[in-house]
Amino acid sequence: MSLRFVVTPAAGGLGDAEPRPEGGSSQRPGPPWTLDPDPAAGREPPREDALPILRYCREPSRYGDGNPRESSPFINNVEVDRESFFERKNMALFEEEMDSNPMVSSLLNKLANYTNLSQGAVEHEEGEESRRHEVKGPRMGTFIGVYLPCLQNILGVILFLRLTWIVGAAGVLESFLIVSMCCTCTMLTAISMSAIATNGVVPAGGSYYMISRSLGPEFGGAVGLCFYLGTTFAGAMYILGTIEIFLTYISPSASIIQADSVDGEAAAMLHNMRVYGTCTLVFMAMVVFVGVKYVNKLALVFLACVVLSILAIYAGVIKTAFDPPDIPVCLLGNRTLSRRGFDLCAKVHTINNSTATTALWGLFCNSSMPNATCDEYFAQNNVTEIQGIPGVASGVLLDNLWSAYSDKGAFVEKKGASSMAVPEESRASGLPYVLTDIMTYFTMLVGIYFPSVTGIMAGSNRSGDLKDAQKSIPTGTILAIVTTSFIYLSCIVLFGACVEGVILRDKFGEALQGNLVIGMLAWPSPWVIVIGSFFSTCGAGLQSLTGAPRLLQAIARDGIIPFLQVFGHGKSNGEPTWALLLTALICETGILIASLDSVAPILSMFFLMCYMFVNLACAVQTLLRTPNWRPRFKYYHWTLSFLGMSLCLALMFICSWYYALFAMLIAGCIYKYIEYRGAEKEWGDGIRGLSLNAARYALLRVEQGPPHTKNWRPQVLVMLNLDAEQQVKHPRLLSFTTQLKAGKGLTIVGSVLEGTYLDKRAEAQQAEENIRSLMGTEKTKGFCQLVVSSNLRDGMSHLIQSAGLGGMKHNTVLMAWPASWKQEDNPFSWKNFVDTVRDTTAAHQALLVAKNVDLFPQNQERFSDGNIDVWWIVHDGGLLMLLPFLLRQHKVWRKCRMRIFTVAQVDDNSIQMKKDLQMFLYHLRISAEVEVVEMVENDISAFTYEKTLMMEQRSQMLKQMQLSKTERQREAQLIHDRNTASHSAAAGKTQPPSTPDKVQMTWTKEKLIAEKSKNRDPGVSGFKDLFTLKPEWGNLNQCNVRRMHTAVKLNDVLLNKSQDAQLVLLNMPGPPKNRQGDENYMEFLEVLTEGLNRVLLVRGSGREVITIYS
Repeated sequence: MSLRFVVTPAAGGLGDAEPRPEGGSSQRPGPPWTLDPDPAAGREPPREDALPILRYCREPSRYGDGNPRESSPFINNVEVDRESFFERKNMALFEEEMDSNPMVSSLLNKLANYTNLSQGAVEHEEGEESRRHEVKGPRMGTFIGVYLPCLQNILGVILFLRLTWIVGAAGVLESFLIVSMCCTCTMLTAISMSAIATNGVVPAGGSYYMISRSLGPEFGGAVGLCFYLGTTFAGAMYILGTIEIFLTYISPSASIIQADSVDGEAAAMLHNMRVYGTCTLVFMAMVVFVGVKYVNKLALVFLACVVLSILAIYAGVIKTAFDPPDIPVCLLGNRTLSRRGFDLCAKVHTINNSTATTALWGLFCNSSMPNATCDEYFAQNNVTEIQGIPGVASGVLLDNLWSAYSDKGAFVEKKGASSMAVPEESRASGLPYVLTDIMTYFTMLVGIYFPSVTGIMAGSNRSGDLKDAQKSIPTGTILAIVTTSFIYLSCIVLFGACVEGVILRDKFGEALQGNLVIGMLAWPSPWVIVIGSFFSTCGAGLQSLTGAPRLLQAIARDGIIPFLQVFGHGKSNGEPTWALLLTALICETGILIASLDSVAPILSMFFLMCYMFVNLACAVQTLLRTPNWRPRFKYYHWTLSFLGMSLCLALMFICSWYYALFAMLIAGCIYKYIEYRGAEKEWGDGIRGLSLNAARYALLRVEQGPPHTKNWRPQVLVMLNLDAEQQVKHPRLLSFTTQLKAGKGLTIVGSVLEGTYLDKRAEAQQAEENIRSLMGTEKTKGFCQLVVSSNLRDGMSHLIQSAGLGGMKHNTVLMAWPASWKQEDNPFSWKNFVDTVRDTTAAHQALLVAKNVDLFPQNQERFSDGNIDVWWIVHDGGLLMLLPFLLRQHKVWRKCRMRIFTVAQVDDNSIQMKKDLQMFLYHLRISAEVEVVEMVENDISAFTYEKTLMMEQRSQMLKQMQLSKTERQREAQLIHDRNTASHSAAAGKTQPPSTPDKVQMTWTKEKLIAEKSKNRDPGVSGFKDLFTLKPEWGNLNQCNVRRMHTAVKLNDVLLNKSQDAQLVLLNMPGPPKNRQGDENYMEFLEVLTEGLNRVLLVRGSGREVITIYS
């Protein structure tokens, strides 16, 4: 069942959407929870005109919560008398949603009262609104609103001035092919356009609106400007056609600039075209500026001229079947002569029984005497006279079937005519030959002809003026294309069947005494065609100068191209004054070219590009099968759209490959500019849907398995901390991310907000906006993911587990070192940090911890010198060596040198180890200096014991902060007992504890032997003396002492070698398996990195990330 809404204007506020019972609802008491402090609330609300979609989109805050709803553009949420909603008790369940989601009855009432105003500017609509009490609905049907405008725009200057010449040069068969290709292209485009135009209301902007809403603002702006340029150059072409008709066929004596010789006539003609064309452009622009209503009133006159001219052509063809016109053409041999300077087509003639030479003789000979010296070709060939239009029954069609392409300046010759060739002929100037003015070939003729089939958008541009646009646009446009295609194809056959080939190739009718070729064929008079074509081209120029500024105004008002916004303004009635001025200036550049044949291919490019993207838009929407793609026009298919798009692209390169590339370059530049500087618009376009489909397909492919080592790159989850104002605490972390990623791979910027989502929704949105803003400032390309969790620990765990989608998941976590972990007011930061380290290890993800992150460089900084030091202590899959390589791709780190330090094991040969590492780096194609560090082993220092003692005391304090009073007393007793037992055990030992096997130190051969001998020595005096210095040291956990000893020794070496490095990358040891030592773990890391400026602690994921193989 088909439904139709009748769209009519309606007065009255939205409060009148439902009938009120007698007595008024103000007398009925409202619900008990409704408070109305306004004493005037019971009065009748002010009546207000129904508002169109446009004003709702411009002022959404007046009609609801300020959030525009694309899905329901007809809902105008003005203040409504809520009592009328609440009085129906069966709707009480939905009463709290009435403000944002009105009842269906109210929605249907608004749909029925919606008025789509006729095309025009918003200012004009608002200016007229106060004076308009009653708006008449759109009245135009298919014939008046679509068919005739398309007919008028399609039939024009090329038909009258160039079609006969195209038939003569290309022949009937190839001309038929040219017209068929172009008409097929426009027919396929019309089918796609009909599908898009019937998929909803098409406001002002026509094709621009359709493309931009289907393919997005970037494509819409680029193609919209190309269509604007095409329409503007079409105006220049029509004006040049008008002047050509005037100066060549109506009043040749009106030329201002006269030629000194025959050779200078072409240049003088171009100068006259420029002068008259500029004057005509100024006059037409003034007419458009004064008022478009005058142009619209003359449109019917111009259309009548076109129709009468075509009827005159068909009448003339029919007349030639039984009464061909007498139009003699003079030939010298097989060469056509121009009827300039002679009347009689003969060398001599008889006067009073005596033979005398003619004026033609005087043109080719040096005197009028019979024995004069004449041109050799003239002397050896006869002068003959043939009929220029022999008629449709003459059989001349067979002679005109094939092409007759020629070079510039070639003779227009009749095929099959007898001629005596002259060797090495010099073409003397001044001889009355008809010569070709330009070189002709197939592809050039396609470019000149194609503008004659443009104009199919005229119906869609008037969709607001139609009674039923979704029915009229497809029917009227396709019928207009069928009609004009029949006219063009039939004219090609009829011209080839009626007119002699040399006359067809005579572009300006020189052999016909300067008459229009198609005019000589017409009946009853050639002036019907001359006058008709003059006014039709003049009217087409006015229409172009009227439509182009409005198209530019529609683009400017969308706000997608910032520098064009000034052209969105105009006069008080909405006329686009500034856009008209720019259009006139661009049109003037086309007029200065002054050649119709040179301007036509330019606008062909722009129109073909526009049509190509209309087909692309339809194909994309059809293939995506978006739920909103429901055109009323059903006779479309994506294959037809794709065929039309391919044909448009082929025609662009057939016409002119360099013009095609130039047009694409312009469109590409506009596209990138809108992408870079333009306003962000969400129009539900097909390109976004296409991107989602492509992303889905790619994600499904990527998820098949983990990436190969050669394809591995850090896909980073950046964990940010927020302050009380939801601002990022460490912005330099994003700077470092940008330097590490350089826009490649996946970046997810995550953060956790503590609380419940219902309570923290506003703060979460604000925090996400702040993070996105900072990402834009730091040029971090990635995604933002914010989680609201009851505690930070769970939130970070959730992010590590669930961030990303499918194969696009992170494999590396980047976070800042918790600098405040020692502060008493933040006792849990270290706990969260250690648990996050454990989570990344369990998830087999790499971990990067930036210490002193606020000292890291910004993206604008540049290091002119310095080192990136890598301390490769344990193997982590090669991540330590890959990270500096990635960093040095960025401008910040590009000039830094890479150094790799490694620590030798007990039995290793340091020299051989260095050679092996250098060879390994060579195979990895990484340039770096290599150094093997050998740390001299010595006794555990008093400093180490003191550090360990402070650490354990702090550990006890942190534990006691989390215990109750009873638990604190029990814990204190346990600590006392353990310390006593440890002290007794240490005093009873006869040797000091051996050096642990797992501590990774560098040993020399001699030191190893000495250490083994020392371990066998039963003397423990040094150990006992050490404890006598400070008895508390004897109670320390010896495992902690050894670890602290490692941290202190490594820190000494780090400070010695890398204190001045720009960045230090260091293996990050894992947290203890026993959770009781988590607080000690933080102290070890702190001691390990103490005194270094910029440190990146790196913990591998457990898999190889770098390979020597190709």
